[in-house]
Amino acid sequence: MDWLAEHARPIGDSILYSVIGIFVLMAFFWLVETILPFSMRKEIEEDHNTALGMILGAFIIAIAIIIGAAIRG
Repeated sequence: MDWLAEHARPIGDSILYSVIGIFVLMAFFWLVETILPFSMRKEIEEDHNTALGMILGAFIIAIAIIIGAAIRG
């Protein structure tokens, strides 16, 4: 029981920060999708624009790294 009392707060904090990080990541993705003058979904799915898919993936990874660094402090 002592282990649970000692580790409950850090586990809860990790879950909370993970949810906040996922929300911020989705908000950035929505913002980029809104700002672009073309449809990313159409470009990737229908036109098979591999370069856009790679750039989008790199963007998501970069934002995730920034969010993770901000959470760690």
